[in-house]
Amino acid sequence: MTPTIIVVESITPQVSVTFSADQGPQGGQGATGPTGPTGATGPQGPTGSTGATGATGATGSTGATGSTGATGSTGPTGPTGSTGAQGATGPTGATGPTGATGATGNTGATGATGNTGPTGPQGATGNTGATGPTGPTGATGETGPTGPTGSQGATGPTGPTGSVGPTGPTGPTGAASTVPGPTGPTGPTGATGATGATGAQGPTGATGPTGPAGATGATGATGPQGPTGATGATGDTGATGPTGPAGATGATGAQGPTGPTGATGATGAAGPTGATGATGAQGATGPTGATGSTGATGDTGPTGPSGATGATGPTGPTGATGASATALPDILMLGGM
Repeated sequence: MTPTIIVVESITPQVSVTFSADQGPQGGQGATGPTGPTGATGPQGPTGSTGATGATGATGSTGATGSTGATGSTGPTGPTGSTGAQGATGPTGATGPTGATGATGNTGATGATGNTGPTGPQGATGNTGATGPTGPTGATGETGPTGPTGSQGATGPTGPTGSVGPTGPTGPTGAASTVPGPTGPTGPTGATGATGATGAQGPTGATGPTGPAGATGATGATGPQGPTGATGATGDTGATGPTGPAGATGATGAQGPTGPTGATGATGAAGPTGATGATGAQGATGPTGATGSTGATGDTGPTGPSGATGATGPTGPTGATGASATALPDILMLGGM
């Protein structure tokens, strides 16, 4: 027998029921398969055309004028124009009255003294005055130091030695000094031998330096002045000294009246204009005017095509076998609900 398959649409989405004349009881709902991966996003549709530009907003009010920049420095002065031709000399004015005579200037400074003339010949020498009394003798100078002692004369031949007396006790040793220590007591003198002949006289020691000279005695009183000799002839007069500076100029007399002014000469051509000074700094910019209203928005571009539908997920496992065909009326009834 050929099985009959009836498909009944259920109100529950994605659920179908299969009947067979020899099916067992309907199995429960199979688990839904996992959702297939999302299809790739379709390409971006073309950008819609730009909407018409909105009307230009009203122009903002003009900002306040910035302050005037500082005046640039003055350019250099142009060269002086050539001098105009000399005007004709006006007629000479009448001579003014002579001014009063100025005050006499101060007397000039005295000129430098002229060089001294040569000295006249020496007058005859007067007689020598009488010699004054001799002054007291000066004090005697200090005695100079004693000269060194002369060398010792040669010793005469020794006389025969007398018998030796007993040795006297030794004197204490003198200190190590340039000054000899005291001599010990002398032993008894032996008998004097015969005196030897006297040796020759040693040379005389050098004379010590002379002491400083005594102070000079006070000068005796000056004798009376001898008669003055005859005056020599007067020397020639020295050359005259240079003239002293001129005295100060006296005050100028009063100015006479000025004559009439001559005609003015033609004006010379104007010199070229000097270079223009640097432009002053730009004043500050005024505030910006208010922004105009925004224009209308352009139409939206057409929507791009939809992306491709993602692949269908794998079919879930088949449910358990359904009930036999005898239960079809009930199932049909359920399917129509």
